[in-house]
Amino acid sequence: MQRLPIRIATRRSPLALAQANLVARCLRSSHNLTKDDIEIVPITTQGDQILDHPMSEIGGKGMFTKEIEDTLLSNNADLAIHSMKDVATLLPNGLEIAAILKREDPRDVLISRNSARSITDLPTQSTLGTASLRRAAQVKSLRPDIKIVMLRGNVGTRLEKVRAGHVGATLLAKAGLSRLGIEPDGSAILSDEEMLPAVGQGAIGIEIRKNDDEARIIIAPLNHELTELAVRAERAFLRALDGSCRTPIAALACLIDGTLSLRGLISTPDGSIIHRTEKTGPAKKADEIGRNAGEQLLDKAGHDFLQTKVSKALMEK
Repeated sequence: MQRLPIRIATRRSPLALAQANLVARCLRSSHNLTKDDIEIVPITTQGDQILDHPMSEIGGKGMFTKEIEDTLLSNNADLAIHSMKDVATLLPNGLEIAAILKREDPRDVLISRNSARSITDLPTQSTLGTASLRRAAQVKSLRPDIKIVMLRGNVGTRLEKVRAGHVGATLLAKAGLSRLGIEPDGSAILSDEEMLPAVGQGAIGIEIRKNDDEARIIIAPLNHELTELAVRAERAFLRALDGSCRTPIAALACLIDGTLSLRGLISTPDGSIIHRTEKTGPAKKADEIGRNAGEQLLDKAGHDFLQTKVSKALMEK
């Protein structure tokens, strides 16, 4: 790449910086670059600044990506690094996700003061802190007695809230903990049957300007095809549901011997109604499988589900 250093835009959080540095190491290894050939450009997003409200109330997924994407569009960065679970289904004009790294474990981890091994093991009337409607809905569907309180902040902040007794438990992505090298006391990995992950959870995406062929070439070796296909299916599912951070939606696609299987769900925020689906087909039809799964759920739930059941639950919150 003639344009050096390669500027990588990322959020300032410890996890985001760890992910950007992972991409930097992969680029150096793939292209025999030096440390000086890559520059990390940390950016504070609006989602990082507003910590006293759930994301569903202040703008959703775009709150973690807008400033980073603006930096990319203004040519002040060459690449943007995102957790794919934070990326909106519709990208700004002129941008695209051009590579996705091999996925880490997509499951969620339960961290609790009583070292519970599952949601059902938590003490009666426990308090669980999370800002995720997806996690809250699935917890409430299993344990209606558990009180959900809003808990935002970086990984360290949320772990400290549990240690200090402000909440009895919380949920974090296994991928994030692994990338930070953290294995909290009192933690247990939840099966994806008990807690279905967020769309794209565990996957790191690299965003570029569509007209930047040089950037496209340099990140090509980093793309992991099986992860790309799985995430494409999950995002097609989300797109079919027109999902956002105001809607509890979960999905996970897996590939085995060229066959892609996707499981997905949609729920009311209180977990009182959950609709599930599963679709399987050839991996090359990833987008179609995801879209069909989303459309099937809409047919099952009724096309007014998002506008009535979810909106009503939010207003009653």
